[in-house]
Order: sequence, then C-alpha cells, then structure tokens
Amino acid sequence: MENVMCGGFTAFRLFTSEEKELFVKILDPIVGVDYLPLAVATQVVAGTNYAFLCESKVVRPDSLSYNSLVIIHKPLPHVNEAPSLMEIKTVKII
Repeated sequence: MENVMCGGFTAFRLFTSEEKELFVKILDPIVGVDYLPLAVATQVVAGTNYAFLCESKVVRPDSLSYNSLVIIHKPLPHVNEAPSLMEIKTVKII
C-alpha cells in the first residue's frame, strides 16, 4: 500500500485504460486547447479525484506547449451523478 497522507493525492503514475477513457469523455467537449495526458494521481474523497498531468497546446499555428493539471471528480457509484471537470490549471515543472 502506498504511503499517502490522509486526504492527499497519490504519487503520479501511468494511467489505466479506464482512467484514459474517463479523461477523454470529460475533455472531449472542450475546444481550443488540446490536452495530452501524461500521468495521473488520485485522491479518495466522496468518490475519487483524478489529477491528470498534461501537455497542453492552444489549437493555433505556432503555439507553444505548456503543462497543465486537469482535475476530474468521479462520484461514488451509488450517488447517481456523472463525473465532472473540477479545474484546469497551468503548472510549472522544474
């Protein structure tokens, strides 16, 4: 079992096909920026938060890539709510 602080995110790791499917489903309607997921970290809450580390690029000629964090929440199965996009933020990796 991973050593994770209560309420904290796990370490980043490669994502599963199920997690990639969730990412595509949630981000598919977004236009103007392409998000390429590189890794994911998870946080157990009332369901699961997924933090996808992405290479992002505005869809226009000669735009530069940047890193972003895409946070998606997937509620517990019995809640009857759909997964949702919580936040997208630019991050610097040094």
